[in-house]
Amino acid sequence: MSENATAFDSVLEACQDQHRRIVLGVLTEERRSLTLNELTEAVVTHNHRTPPAEAPEDVLREIRLSLYHVHLRKLDAEGFVNYDPVRQLVEPTDRLAQAQSTLSPILAADPSLETPLEL
Repeated sequence: MSENATAFDSVLEACQDQHRRIVLGVLTEERRSLTLNELTEAVVTHNHRTPPAEAPEDVLREIRLSLYHVHLRKLDAEGFVNYDPVRQLVEPTDRLAQAQSTLSPILAADPSLETPLEL
C-alpha cells in the first residue's frame, strides 16, 4: 500500500467518530493547542447544539471522559495530535496540517456539522 493510501486510510479512520471530527475541525481552525475543557465545550456546542453553560453536567462529564480515555488517545496514536493527559492539553501536529486536503471535504460533507468549526 502506498504512503498516500495509508495516510488517506488513517484520516478516514480518525473521522469515523463525530467527536473526533469535531476535535480535528476545531484544531485545524484554531491552529493552536487546546485544553480538554475547550474541546469538551466544542463537542457540546457542535454536537448537541447547546451552549456549554446550559449543558447538563452528566453530558459534559460523558463527553470529557470519552475524549480523555478514547478519542484523544486515538488521534495521538495516529499522529494527528500530541496529547498530554496529565496537563490535559492537545496540540495539533504537522501531520494534521498535511492531512488538511483530505480532512476538509470529510468535515464539509458531514451534514450535522457547521463549518468552520470554531470555539
